[in-house]
Amino acid sequence: MAFTRATGKHRRPSRVHRTTARAAGVAALATTGVVGTLAAPALAAEPQAEQSGLTPVITIGDSIADEIDAQATAQEQAARHAAAREAAQEAARERAAEAAKEAREAKERAAREAERERLNTFVSPITASYVSTAYQAGSSLWSSGSHTGIDFHAASGTSVHAVGVGTVVEAGWGGAYGNQVVIKMHDGTYTQYGHLSSIGVSVGQAVVPGQQIGLSGATGNVTGPHLHFEARTSPEYGSDLDPVAYLRSHGVNV
Repeated sequence: MAFTRATGKHRRPSRVHRTTARAAGVAALATTGVVGTLAAPALAAEPQAEQSGLTPVITIGDSIADEIDAQATAQEQAARHAAAREAAQEAARERAAEAAKEAREAKERAAREAERERLNTFVSPITASYVSTAYQAGSSLWSSGSHTGIDFHAASGTSVHAVGVGTVVEAGWGGAYGNQVVIKMHDGTYTQYGHLSSIGVSVGQAVVPGQQIGLSGATGNVTGPHLHFEARTSPEYGSDLDPVAYLRSHGVNV
């Protein structure tokens, strides 16, 4: 018994139905050998049934973009300014270090110069005096037959000074020299001060130019008060140098 679908207004076939029907038609054409330009274009024109996903797209307004650009520019300028400040600070530190180094070197040079001046400064053993007996003057008063030093005119009790920088190596009785002081000078030479009425230094004491080391007198083998002064290559008798030449070589006007 056959049924007949009611006639009337038909509903549009669904998408699945249309796709299935078209596939069936293509299969039929293939069976009959008619596969050509009809099947492929028809399938190519059909939209895909599924989509793999969505790609979001964000659109930024002009005002926001301008604000971002302005912020980036401000940050770049701030970075440049910070770099410039750091460079300026580093340069200032370098200048300060260089100035400190120069000041330190200048101070050291001044100290060295002052020390050289101190070491090379010599004075007369008796202030405002003169040589009353010359070096190597002949007389029976001296055991060697000649004067091994020079005599400075000085009343008893006159201040006697170290002629330069040195260290006392003898301070006491010296036989014919009476009370004496012998000083080893900074250059390795020796100076002797004889016939003192009193001694004001001790062995091992460091002395400087012009420092009082005793008072003149008439102790030992003398005919009157004066200062006997010698320059020597050693602290011992017999190693004498010309005292006038010695003092003049160190800038003392004798």
